Amino acid sequence: MKRTMIALAALLAGLGSAHAEMVAPEDVVWTDGAIEQSLTGVPGNATEGAKVVSTKSMGNCIACHEITDLAEVPFHGEVGPLLDGAGDRWSEAELRGLLTDAKMVFDGTVMPAFYKTTGFNRLGKAYTGKAHEGEVEPLLTAQQIEDVVAYLMTLK
Repeated sequence: MKRTMIALAALLAGLGSAHAEMVAPEDVVWTDGAIEQSLTGVPGNATEGAKVVSTKSMGNCIACHEITDLAEVPFHGEVGPLLDGAGDRWSEAELRGLLTDAKMVFDGTVMPAFYKTTGFNRLGKAYTGKAHEGEVEPLLTAQQIEDVVAYLMTLK
């Protein structure tokens, strides 16, 4: 019983320190359209990032962007730029900024702000035509943003 309590206390202490590293959407620090600080303090997982990029219920980045690395996933879009070579064109901080809120970099973009919870003109409730109620959650979690950044950095 004593070992169980010690293990539980250690686990909770570890979770607390990992959680302390998380940057809330309203606390993100911008520098010239980039976000230098990791949103989680934990390195991104490129494999998980590829899932977020290619999954409709997550980031669904391929709805607008083409990525040769994900050629097996159907229906790539042509609205946004080709993401092949993204890891050479942008730094991690720049990619983190683009994912968090692309309008901070490209004013007229139609790219969603994946880690933003305030400052919207109109929020709807999915496809119902009704106004959104309550707290706004980011489209992606901080770790999903870091995972997508890690994946995009592999595209060289």
